[in-house]
Amino acid sequence: MSEKSAPETNSEKNTFKSITKELTQPFIDLFHSSRALWGINLSYLLEGITYFGIVGYLVLYFTDIVKLDDISAGQMVGFQTAGITLAMLFLGATVDWIGVRKSLIYALIFMLIGRIFLTLGPTITSNTGLWSSAHLIAMLGLMGIILGYGIYQPACYAAVKQFTTEKTSAMGYAMLYAIMNLGGFLPGIIAPPIRQAYASDQEGMLAVMWVYVGLTVLGIAVVAIILSKKTIQKTVEEVSTETKEQIEADKKAEDEKSAKEKIMFYLRNFPIRDLRFMFFIFILIPVQTLFAHNWLTLPVYYKRAFTGVVSDNFEFFTNFNPLLIFILTPMVAALTVKRDTYKMMIYGTFVMAFPTFILALGPSIYTVFAYLTLMTIGEAMWQPRFLQWVAEIAPKGMTGIYMGIGQFPWFLTKVVTSLYSGWFLMHYAPEGVPPAQMNTETMWLIYGCIAMVSSIGLFFARGWMQKGFKTKHVE
Repeated sequence: MSEKSAPETNSEKNTFKSITKELTQPFIDLFHSSRALWGINLSYLLEGITYFGIVGYLVLYFTDIVKLDDISAGQMVGFQTAGITLAMLFLGATVDWIGVRKSLIYALIFMLIGRIFLTLGPTITSNTGLWSSAHLIAMLGLMGIILGYGIYQPACYAAVKQFTTEKTSAMGYAMLYAIMNLGGFLPGIIAPPIRQAYASDQEGMLAVMWVYVGLTVLGIAVVAIILSKKTIQKTVEEVSTETKEQIEADKKAEDEKSAKEKIMFYLRNFPIRDLRFMFFIFILIPVQTLFAHNWLTLPVYYKRAFTGVVSDNFEFFTNFNPLLIFILTPMVAALTVKRDTYKMMIYGTFVMAFPTFILALGPSIYTVFAYLTLMTIGEAMWQPRFLQWVAEIAPKGMTGIYMGIGQFPWFLTKVVTSLYSGWFLMHYAPEGVPPAQMNTETMWLIYGCIAMVSSIGLFFARGWMQKGFKTKHVE
């Protein structure tokens, strides 16, 4: 008996060591990555806290401080969120033209100006209401944020491509995505004690927003100091497979190109002309509707279709996903770092979409936690890989414009989902109706069928898609 158990024990130990190494090695590789990459991560964390902290206040800011009605306040939030995605379409190429460092600094300066306008406006004018001076100043502030973020996010993902190797790129994208979600969670810890220290919520909100202005200044300092020109040049030389001489020759050749040659190169390689790329980004719209339902449907669903702990604490359940993403994304990335990017897109979109059918079983705390956990695992599997895929297939010097146009379907998703989500709530989870008389099961069944279109489409197009694209994965 003992003679047989010993080999089994050794085999189990070897298996455990193999799994442990597969899980920890990508983190070790990332930990030893460049100072430039850590600078991007720190900047993205500060910006994530600031962006999500302010966007979480915007509805209350416009209703309680600027004195708009609920509809107009919601439109202002939509103006910013959809405007940012649209801005990426037009401004994503900025990083390709002026480089990562300048793009990040200019973007943060735009956002700093916008946030100062947004925070200062109510203190310099008492004229409130629709199209009042307070409203117009706030809109100028939103425009600054829109312009800045339209440059900032494509620049960050272009930087990850530039600052990582084939070995660390998957974890680099995953960590950036996880850090964004950590930024979405932290304002819930940072803001309440500051806001509650003031006599009124309005004063407290503005005080918190001034803290976010300070974090934006800190973000500029991080980019200016950590991402120095010398640091970036050293990092690019370290991660590039080309020699230093070849890098300098490529840079010289690029500098010598005339404006006409650069424009013609952009037109020849413009992503809209690539049918496979366009199919890839638009087929993801169905599964991305689940992201939009996180703020369009789930808060109302938790509030109306439940009683007790879920209804009373709907804010917690609404914001549970970002915390899970921060925890799960690096772990999932570490376990799947050697997997083919396109296959991970198929598996991930399926794992994200399928749990929606669990909600179709009816409202209960068990279905909610099962949906949130499984859906988040799916999101962690495919969303960072989407960003990695887009960056990898972009021609040299065009990562920014590819990242910008790659975000355009997300803009459409926000708009399209908002057009029908209210109708579904009115018909399947109407206000004032007891939860037992609602029909949320049908609503989630339909939403599940919509979301599944993405994984089905990616699966059937896999031959065509993989024939035309080459990714830097390891089988």
